[in-house]
Amino acid sequence: MAVPAEFIRAHTRPARPSLVPEVQLLVATDVVALWEAMEVEQGRTEQDPPFWAAAWPGGQALARHVLDHPDLVAGRSVLDLGAGSGLVAVAAAMAGASRVLASEIDPFGLAAIPENAALNGVSGIEPVGDLLGSAPPVVDVVLAGDVCYDRLMTERVLPFLEAARAAGAEVFIGDPGRPYLPHDRLTEAAVHDVADTEGAPDGSPRLRCTTVWRLP
Repeated sequence: MAVPAEFIRAHTRPARPSLVPEVQLLVATDVVALWEAMEVEQGRTEQDPPFWAAAWPGGQALARHVLDHPDLVAGRSVLDLGAGSGLVAVAAAMAGASRVLASEIDPFGLAAIPENAALNGVSGIEPVGDLLGSAPPVVDVVLAGDVCYDRLMTERVLPFLEAARAAGAEVFIGDPGRPYLPHDRLTEAAVHDVADTEGAPDGSPRLRCTTVWRLP
């Protein structure tokens, strides 16, 4: 079921991720209230949490990387895999990508992607659904932030990324130290300390060492 843009605008507010202040991103004003509103909107109570409505560390690190190194994407086609609400896709467009596919399985995230593109004044971003059940699209660069959050997802994602690399795409993965990535098969491209989506118990920022990995 398609999600109206009005829903996204009504339940989020623009914020600037700490590592990528050049980008504005619509984030949850109240996660619990947003989750409840999503359940009402979809007419079901088993709705997944609004993971899309936050700037996760891996995505922030990838967005920072492409803005710091625009030559990686400028004039090239890009796939943002696990796009959430489009932070990395927006950064790629800002860095000069000619075309950006933003793949996200959550319909709320898909609805938020064009809203975030418009908020940042970028074009050329195409929201698409789940791609993992098919061959990777023909693109020059694949950017995947926070996609290896559990073992099952990693087992789905890695073959897809390896197939994209075998087809000639450059592949970059942003990850805040989760245990499922095969680090011995990856090359470190950059490391950043990123404020986590949840702070420390005393209210201070909790930093997570987050790495941008390149698939050789």
